[in-house]
Amino acid sequence: MTADRPTRATVLRRTAAALAIALAPLAVATPLATAATGTGTSTGVATTTATGVPTTTTSDVATDCKPDDTTACVAAFVLTDENERIPDVAVTITGPDGFSAAFTTSSEVQAVAVPTSGQYTATIDPTTLPADQPLPEGAPAELEVTAQTGGVARAAFRVGADAAAPPAQSETSSAPADDGQEAATDAGDGVGAAPEGDASERSFSWGQVWQQIGSGLRFGLLLALASIGLNLIFGTTGLSNFAHGEQFALGGALGYLTINTMGMSIWLGGLLTIAVCALTGLAQDAGIWRPLRRRGTPIMQMMIVSIGLSIALQFFIQFLIGGGTERILTSNPRPWTLLGITLSAASWISMGVAVVCMVAVAWFLTRTRIGRATRAVSDNPALAAATGIDPDKIVRIVWVVATGFAALAGLMWGISFGAVNWQLGVQLLLLMFAAVTLGGLGTAFGALVGSILIGLVVELSNLFIQSDLRYASALVILILVLLFRPQGILGRRERIG
Repeated sequence: MTADRPTRATVLRRTAAALAIALAPLAVATPLATAATGTGTSTGVATTTATGVPTTTTSDVATDCKPDDTTACVAAFVLTDENERIPDVAVTITGPDGFSAAFTTSSEVQAVAVPTSGQYTATIDPTTLPADQPLPEGAPAELEVTAQTGGVARAAFRVGADAAAPPAQSETSSAPADDGQEAATDAGDGVGAAPEGDASERSFSWGQVWQQIGSGLRFGLLLALASIGLNLIFGTTGLSNFAHGEQFALGGALGYLTINTMGMSIWLGGLLTIAVCALTGLAQDAGIWRPLRRRGTPIMQMMIVSIGLSIALQFFIQFLIGGGTERILTSNPRPWTLLGITLSAASWISMGVAVVCMVAVAWFLTRTRIGRATRAVSDNPALAAATGIDPDKIVRIVWVVATGFAALAGLMWGISFGAVNWQLGVQLLLLMFAAVTLGGLGTAFGALVGSILIGLVVELSNLFIQSDLRYASALVILILVLLFRPQGILGRRERIG
């Protein structure tokens, strides 16, 4: 028995081995905890989604993201019905490639850096909201935003007993959110977006009136650039071209394809877009309108043909860019403030280009031989032909110029307002007809005057009525003017009968 009894040294070795085995997990976990807390950086927990895509949820992230040319940020905050921020609400940002970041809100706006541009989803945990600030019935607990380099995509959740549930976001909406409102849910243009918030819900100020006048001038100048071509076609052929709106939308769509998708510079992509659209005008006149004119087709039947062409072009544009809303520029434009009016830099440049084009059209019609011939064909085609002018040649030139200007207007509209979609032409066609009718059918300068008035009325009416009704105000003004001056502002009286 004595020989089998372990010695004291053996007992000590066995005891030390048992303690080492027991303390091993603690010894491994301690360095990991020290690395996580000592460096102050984020920690991640790897998980796997139902689709098998691995994701990493970051629970401690930097929330002071500053956007630049290579950095995109996503911000999320919770507001009461009095626009006060609520702290300590759990927020999770998820996005492409399994990205996920979690943080809690504070009294300041917190923005996290995201790896790539694209769609991100901000989700709040309703159980972390204060008891007296519940999520409104029907309000979503998650919002989708579009992150772009150089900007902050904001997701704002409004809570409280008196807060109304926010309206559902429209996938095809061409109006980016106003960066001046903290309830914006998209990066958008940030400045000069259309509509620039619902001004009727904010307190009245003369500064707001001045800002809306600037927005109205931008709206009117871009509308005029498209409407001039519509008026020139009517003046030389008598045709009200219902497909002109689609030429406008085609300019925006081709601008998206050349600049955004193909990666061309804005100047090269813009010139290529205008050239292609101008060629479509030449092809339309050669293949459709000239044969119909030679056959003596009545104007009413030609108008019906233009409606069919409009529908065909709509679905062709949808085939090109899809049914959603697309951005021509991938980065957010910078704001410029001139004379107390804040718009995006792209908006100011587009307005300058539109003014230059207006002056060029005026010089072309009054100072050049082809311009005077165009006015002669517009006044009396038979008499112009008797003096040696070829009406078909003039009409062909008018079609090329009209479709080229429509493409330029559509391209600058998409750049200035931040988005284009396949229905853009339908949405603005009625306003184009209103502008040319208000200014005077068949007069190029009338289209300019009518478009400026339409733009000012549309934007200023946003001070008093909801933005969804602002286009209706322009049509009411059209009806009132035509009741007292049927020929339009710059139109001429004509004897009938």
